[in-house]
Amino acid sequence: MTETTMKKTPNPVDVQVGARLRLRRTSVGMSQEKLGEHLGITFQQIQKYEKGTNRIGASRLKHICDVLSVPASYFLDNLDDLSGTPGGMQEPGSEFVHDGQNSTETMQLTRAFSRIADPKVRRRVLDLVRSLGASETEAEKG
Repeated sequence: MTETTMKKTPNPVDVQVGARLRLRRTSVGMSQEKLGEHLGITFQQIQKYEKGTNRIGASRLKHICDVLSVPASYFLDNLDDLSGTPGGMQEPGSEFVHDGQNSTETMQLTRAFSRIADPKVRRRVLDLVRSLGASETEAEKG
């Protein structure tokens, strides 16, 4: 098979950055169209970024960070976890592991949590979620 007939798989780093882009965009309630307008590109390009099929260049990433009010580290943190090697360098053929941070439930929980106005209630909800997570971890060990 020639290189042009083989289907190219997105790089796991691009997939991770794209997933974080989607997470942040949706958590602030911005559509792909609106983000595209801010960046001067089409919503289809945003879709490609979010799927990891197109890479985001450094200058574009900086612009995205400005529009979405996040530091570049938001997109780049935990890249070491993708391959187990420093710097997030991926060996060809290794698979991307989804860690749950970008799930629909996580986004819904984040949005709902951010709408809780009372800081005491937010603290109680956070304590509840932590205790439930600890209970599941203990049950898995036991």
